[in-house]
Formats: sequence, structure tokens, C-alpha cells
Amino acid sequence: MMNIQEQTIEKELTKTITQKDKEKEIIVYNDDVNTFDYVIELLINICDHNPLQAEQCTLLIHYKGKCAVKTGSYDDLEPRCLKLLEAGLSAEIQ
Repeated sequence: MMNIQEQTIEKELTKTITQKDKEKEIIVYNDDVNTFDYVIELLINICDHNPLQAEQCTLLIHYKGKCAVKTGSYDDLEPRCLKLLEAGLSAEIQ
């Protein structure tokens, strides 16, 4: 049986792990290869963006050099990021 201090530490660790897991993001970087329409299509199909959200992210990618396009758990983001990479985008999970 855990004492109160051990229970408090365990709760804080669980809370920290959960928060860090939720804080993961897919970052997509600008390139000179892919068209706006292609990137928009990928964000809609892979990241579940609506058309306006996909267009806004694509503009940020183009003008700022990168954009966080999806936030969530690593387990959710990993297959999405792999699909973006396979489609020719430059992306990573941070």
C-alpha cells in the first residue's frame, strides 16, 4: 500500500505524462516542390482538416516556413506523419 506522498508523486507523474502526450504536434515544413492545392488536399485527407483550416495552414507553411498542422497523442500522430512523408511533404513530430 502506498503512502500519501507516494500517491501524490504517482498522480503528478501520470498527469505530466498525459500532458506531454497531448502536446505532441506534427510540424510541416515549406518546400519548393509541392503545390498549394496538393498540400491542402493532404491536410484534409490525412489530418482531418476542413478546407479553410487546410488553406490557412498551407499559407502559414509557405510564408512562415512551417506550421503545426495537428496536435494529439504520439500514437495518433505517427501514422498521419508517415502518410505525409510518404506523400512527399517534409514533416516531423515534436
